Amino acid sequence: MIQREGERLLVRGAVTLENATRWREAGLQAIDRDGVVIDLSGVEEADSSALSLLLEWQRAAKARGFRVRYTGLPANLRSLAQVYGVLELLPLE
Repeated sequence: MIQREGERLLVRGAVTLENATRWREAGLQAIDRDGVVIDLSGVEEADSSALSLLLEWQRAAKARGFRVRYTGLPANLRSLAQVYGVLELLPLE
């Protein structure tokens, strides 16, 4: 579930391959302006598909002329990003 609080999008729940398509669509709809901060501190479970989603949301925002930033990146997702060598590509707050 994605909940909006002003410029902040709060992501809550499991972000896994099983539900990646729903997360993708929800995120693409919610990123509707520049400067959105996506707060991942409510993510309870994440796998490599979550990392793919973050990169997809970032690409989609850029294509619209928007910037997004991520905050509250769970430790396991940060670790995956480091292993895959993409941590530096994520605009972290």
